[in-house]
Amino acid sequence: MKSFTRACLALLAALSFASPAIARDATLVFAAASLKDAIEAINAAWAQRGGQAVASLASSSALARQIDNGAPAQVFVSADLDWMDYLEKRGRLQPGTRRNLLANRLVLIAPADSTLKATIAPGFALARMLGPDRRLALGDPQHVPAGKYAKAALVTLGVWDSVAPRVAAAENVRAALALVARGEAPLGIVYATDARAEPRVRILATFGEGLHPPIVYPVALVRGAKPAAAAYVEFLSTAEAKSLLMRFGFTPLN
Repeated sequence: MKSFTRACLALLAALSFASPAIARDATLVFAAASLKDAIEAINAAWAQRGGQAVASLASSSALARQIDNGAPAQVFVSADLDWMDYLEKRGRLQPGTRRNLLANRLVLIAPADSTLKATIAPGFALARMLGPDRRLALGDPQHVPAGKYAKAALVTLGVWDSVAPRVAAAENVRAALALVARGEAPLGIVYATDARAEPRVRILATFGEGLHPPIVYPVALVRGAKPAAAAYVEFLSTAEAKSLLMRFGFTPLN
């Protein structure tokens, strides 16, 4: 209920900056927090075409639950397949509109001024790199896609048990990124696109794609979406939109 209330307040805040006509006609896009910069650019390009879209950004898990509880989203872009499956099984999606949109990579990051070095390999000394009484920042591995991918990779590498008690579980991947950017955590695991967007962090190493399930962002219309929302989703597959997404480090999928 709290996350649903936060979503409604976020939407109201976003719409408060728009004119009454825009607020009434805008396509409401619920998108994974890692898409923040890309979705803002997409929405600006969509506006140049005469469309209007407003984004609500949070963890895919929080957004999916909000939609399931009746939040007025028209488009949902998830950072993993599981939370799109969650809504599809509950009949919340418009049939035939779901497709895989983007791919991403997972990286190990540190503050920009850190002197740490890392090579990701089975059994690598991640716990020792953290130092005493310091934590590893990542999305909550119980719910947040980036955290789930991170846990899967660390389990595959055989180091999860050594760091699990020292995880700083954030509500979304951008919150995990912020912990490292502010120096509150010496290491974090986020998407490559997040690290690219934050100059206060640097990438130490990239996780091999075979270490975790493929990072796929699906998109779909929510049941009851307006025709303008369908046009918005189609726009996401245009050359213009793909170019924008690639600018922010995402890999468009056919």
